[in-house]
Amino acid sequence: MAAPLKRAASYTSTRNLGANAEGQVEQFGRSNSSLNAEKEAAFLRAPGTEGVSQDARGSDQPQNKIFDSGSSASDLEFDFGISPSTQQQHSSPFSPSVSSPLKSAASALAYSDGRSEGKQLLSSGIAQTTAGRPVTANDRRPLPRPPPPRPSLRRPQNQSTPDLPSQAVRSPGSPLTLQDLGTDYTRYFNPFPDSARNSSARSSFSEKQRPPKQSLVSGTTTPLLPVQSNNPFLTPNTSSTRLNALYDMEKNVSLLDDRLSAPFHDKGMDSWPLIGDEEEEDDEMHMPHPDDDVRYRARVRDHFRRDSIVSTLGLCIMVLGILFVFIGLPVLSAVGIIDYGSSYGTPIGMFPNPFKPQPWATVNDKTYPLLQNMRRGLIDPDTPKSAMKRTGEFGEEYELVFSDEFNDNNRTFYEGDDPYFYAADFWYGATKDLAWYDPDAVTTYDGTLELRLDKFVNHGVNLRSGMLNSWNHLCFKGGIFEISVSLPGPAGIPGLWPGAWTMGNLGRPGYLSTTDGIWPYTYQACDVGITPNQSSSDGLSNLPGQRLPSCTCPGEDHPTPGTGRGAPEIDVIEVGATYPPQKMPIATQSYQVAPFDIHWYPNYDFVAFPDYRLSWYNSYTGGPYQQAISATTNLNSNWFDGKQYQRYSFEYAPGGGKDAFISWKIADQTMYMLDGRAIGPNGNVQARQISEEPMSLILNLGISNSWTWIDWANLVFPAVMRVDYVRWYQKPGEDMVTCDPPGFETTEYIKSHKNAYSNPNLTRWDDTGHAWPKHKLNSNC
Repeated sequence: MAAPLKRAASYTSTRNLGANAEGQVEQFGRSNSSLNAEKEAAFLRAPGTEGVSQDARGSDQPQNKIFDSGSSASDLEFDFGISPSTQQQHSSPFSPSVSSPLKSAASALAYSDGRSEGKQLLSSGIAQTTAGRPVTANDRRPLPRPPPPRPSLRRPQNQSTPDLPSQAVRSPGSPLTLQDLGTDYTRYFNPFPDSARNSSARSSFSEKQRPPKQSLVSGTTTPLLPVQSNNPFLTPNTSSTRLNALYDMEKNVSLLDDRLSAPFHDKGMDSWPLIGDEEEEDDEMHMPHPDDDVRYRARVRDHFRRDSIVSTLGLCIMVLGILFVFIGLPVLSAVGIIDYGSSYGTPIGMFPNPFKPQPWATVNDKTYPLLQNMRRGLIDPDTPKSAMKRTGEFGEEYELVFSDEFNDNNRTFYEGDDPYFYAADFWYGATKDLAWYDPDAVTTYDGTLELRLDKFVNHGVNLRSGMLNSWNHLCFKGGIFEISVSLPGPAGIPGLWPGAWTMGNLGRPGYLSTTDGIWPYTYQACDVGITPNQSSSDGLSNLPGQRLPSCTCPGEDHPTPGTGRGAPEIDVIEVGATYPPQKMPIATQSYQVAPFDIHWYPNYDFVAFPDYRLSWYNSYTGGPYQQAISATTNLNSNWFDGKQYQRYSFEYAPGGGKDAFISWKIADQTMYMLDGRAIGPNGNVQARQISEEPMSLILNLGISNSWTWIDWANLVFPAVMRVDYVRWYQKPGEDMVTCDPPGFETTEYIKSHKNAYSNPNLTRWDDTGHAWPKHKLNSNC
């Protein structure tokens, strides 16, 4: 009979069931429970085993009937390492339909705790099988005897865990535990060095239910099987260990061991243990020491190593940026080093800054010594010496009293920027202009004054242009007014209305309330000429009458009582063009007065035209608002668009009669002239005078349907009127450069009626709040 088979490879568990008693049998590579199981098996096979009746030992039942019928061959192999013979491997009628992972219910009874229970279970099993079938000759074969016992071997101490106590031999009849699965974990680190104190915490559930020790009866010691040298790190398989049941998920799925020293399970399979055979050294992060803050404190040079230099530089840049935003930027802005403006709230540049020049304080881009940017004389220092004197119409010598050469570039003419001129900022409603006069359109460039007409919307008007005047800044009475100008082009295209003219200072150009009853009156009599419409119902005049006649009642509002006052107009030139197909550039030179002659016709016996090829009577002599004594003069097409400049002038002597006159010239050639007798007594009106009012200068570039038909298709924008200089001459000793000449003062009157002279939206004198002065013809004074 062949010797019983033993396990090809076995593993011992790290479980420690208690202190290893002296004399316990041990075998290297075999667990205590395996040795005990073999002892139990040998005890059952022995003929003289205690607890088996003589009937059972002498019966003819096969050997496999001694064991529980529910134990399968795999159970026998796994638990005891005994392979039954072929005839012993047939199925038992008592086997359950589904096998248990470790043992069936019958095997649980067969191997219950205690020798007395084992005896009873064996006796009842033998009796049942004997009564169930007849005894045959094969059943009477004797039980195989075990080989002679081998001396017990002492398990060598594991080098990796020398402090672990030896495992005690499992007592016969004790239940199986996870420690008995046949795997040795004693080579791994034991986290429970105190075996005696922690044995209960490391025991399995079945160990906690072990019966008391007094119920365990020591039996006959079974000889140990020979030890075979096996590699514990080989994976068990069918060819080497036949322990495939260990990896059967149906049998081992419920036996998961979650102890710290047990292997972890991955996808239902036992995997490599979490803890190695040596203690894993903890790194500095997971095992800090009390002095780590001193030993690992970063030094300055550590921040400039290759692996940290970028972070250090980034931190420095961020700190510098924060310091600049919250400290540097406010300081630099406050002292004016940088001009920073924020989109939130008031920009810093708008706060008062005494260290920074204000834009309004700069007239041009030149730097002058203190108070040297102010002209201390009326004559421009750039005026050539040859222009200091001039000969008049009748050979009389005149001397220069005022000049402006406009040689300084980028001059501005907002009111208050210049001591002599200012640029208008209004819509000229008197002629219903199509452009808004804006100071931005008036400046100096390349030694000339430029008035620019642009085609874009400004103040709700489709065009923007410029007007420069000297009202209440610079006034003259008598003399020669001369300008040099290059007219805006193209030449011969009707539409533009460039002009150079003068008007009495009591009327402010564009402020219609100030010219109401003032323009263009020049009259000293007290008759129908001062009445509304000249007391005529034929449409000769639509004027409201002279507001400041010579016969106002005492105490009435009048600048110079007893003297008729007004604001007549003398035009140097107003430029237009003839209608197609001729398209010839022309200019009108006129004197506009009120009250009017019959049909606005002057006495042409006292009007002279030296050359009718150059100038002749203007067919337009006036209308219900003014009488125009005018001539039309041909112009050269080269005198436009900055190609060439031409001189235009008039000479006048104030007063009436033959000694008063006006003479218009282009260059040094007289175009036409008149004397005071041309506007002498006529009909029911008396003589009008050549203007005795202080005259202010006006230069403008207008556009209006009131002037001419506009040829929009051929006009070119922007159009620029360029003025080279402005000069005023008067006789030596008779200079009158003032707005308050004797007997015709204006300054105090303008000051006392400031609202009328500062509001262009007031169109009638009655709108100003001042009363119309009474006179002898409309009252009983």
